[in-house]
Amino acid sequence: MRFFVLLGTGLTVVSGPDVVKVVVKEGEDAILPCCLYDKEDIEFKLFDWKKDGQKEVFLYDAGLIYNNGHTGQDDQFKQRVSYFPDQLTVGNASIVIKQTKVTDSGNYTCDFPRLQSPRRFHIELVVGAARKPYVTRVSDTKDNAVLQCEVQGAFPKPQLQWQDRGRYDVILNTTVTKTDHYRCVVTQEEISHEVYSEIDVNISGSGYHTLVVVVLCVVVVLGVALYIFWYKKRGRRQKNQDVSEP
Repeated sequence: MRFFVLLGTGLTVVSGPDVVKVVVKEGEDAILPCCLYDKEDIEFKLFDWKKDGQKEVFLYDAGLIYNNGHTGQDDQFKQRVSYFPDQLTVGNASIVIKQTKVTDSGNYTCDFPRLQSPRRFHIELVVGAARKPYVTRVSDTKDNAVLQCEVQGAFPKPQLQWQDRGRYDVILNTTVTKTDHYRCVVTQEEISHEVYSEIDVNISGSGYHTLVVVVLCVVVVLGVALYIFWYKKRGRRQKNQDVSEP
């Protein structure tokens, strides 16, 4: 069973029996939680953070940390990781990764190898890149236009959706047949993000079709009027003939 916690900073935490999932937008700081349930004092203990089982993220050893008594931290995390010194006495080994990048996404472990009962915590970090879509007109005819919506460098994979001015869904890869204001909407549910781009499309054929309809309506109305006029005139002529006969 998992539960979601949405924090005011935009950070989303999903907890389960074996993993904690943290979701942030690219550029935000990410807090990776790691706390001993019994709140054991770890100020003079050792805990070690790794990414994907290999990259050294952060090491704390009884007050010594990377760049202050220890070497070996992966270049990806140098000058970007901090911890909570005032929380060590209550078993809090959480870290903060500053200004996250998509490449920070992955599986992290927080190890306590020297406790009487060694413990390991698993955290999954998802860093979402929310890119604005690029909308272009691929081709045009008098009756329709082919619109292309492209998103580059987005993560996780977004959902694309075309909408017209009435906010109704058209289709993903769309050919439009009427003059209107169209919007391509990009949704990334995992990071609770939505962004869009808009384009105005003028279909010359749509005006032509409207003109044809108007002309046909006028012709029909005139035809009906002429028929009524002819019918009434014929009736008066017939009546005059009946009166003139002896």
